[in-house]
Amino acid sequence: MNTHVTVGVDGSAESRAAARWASNEALLRQVPLRLVHAVDWLLDPVLPGVGPQDADRWADQALAETSGELRRRHPRLDVTTRALSGRPAAALAAEAADADLLVLGSRGLGALAGFVVGSVAMSTLVATATPVVLVRTADDPDGPGTGTAREIVVGVDIHEACDRVLAFAFEEADRRACPLRAVHGWKLPPAYTYAPFADPDNEPDIARSVTHMLDDALLPWQHKFPDVAVNQTVFRGSAAERLVPASQGAQLVVVGRHLRRSPFGVHLGSVAHAVLHHAAAPVAVIAHD
Repeated sequence: MNTHVTVGVDGSAESRAAARWASNEALLRQVPLRLVHAVDWLLDPVLPGVGPQDADRWADQALAETSGELRRRHPRLDVTTRALSGRPAAALAAEAADADLLVLGSRGLGALAGFVVGSVAMSTLVATATPVVLVRTADDPDGPGTGTAREIVVGVDIHEACDRVLAFAFEEADRRACPLRAVHGWKLPPAYTYAPFADPDNEPDIARSVTHMLDDALLPWQHKFPDVAVNQTVFRGSAAERLVPASQGAQLVVVGRHLRRSPFGVHLGSVAHAVLHHAAAPVAVIAHD
């Protein structure tokens, strides 16, 4: 099957960082890279009095400059370009339908760790079932596959179907020959706090039980990827409390989100939301049922 990595390009520093990250990822996967520029000229004009022909020229220039740079950096990489019309989020989501991965740029918080996820990136993220990676300019130019041993960090919800999340995380760690850290945060049921018979001494037993459940979730993937060294972090609290600090030394953070078929309702959980806005590394968001 013909697979590829798709990256959104608009000429900004953020999209150039995303393109460089995506080019390294495509090389790791040994697949082509597709650069996509999408603009809704009629509904979202940049400057008054500027016509569609100017938008087409800017699109061609952004694609040509980025593709030229990537071809110079990676002469063996198969790079193609596409200029799309329509609402950017919808166009990017549609373009990602036949891709293995969609990579988007996101503004960083200056000298602080974290992302400022724009409306296009967020709208695209929740509109596609394809894995999406968000990259800041601070993540450039190293990208993945630089030979470092920095770990990949994955948030694991043992109470949900997390096979897609774990499959992505283990495959990425295997490609990079780097360790994988699985993070799970657990909480006591609300009723536990108010139960007169609740015994705080039971918490270590609960923690051990949760650790065993995490072991069971990871075991099939450890058998499938025996070369991936796996470390575990299990603690009481929100997973975001550990995922965000762990991102400081990581080359990628992987989180899941529920795939919502309805346009209504929450599309991004609190953990994924916190990681997207505060992580200090590229973030991969994996949709799952």
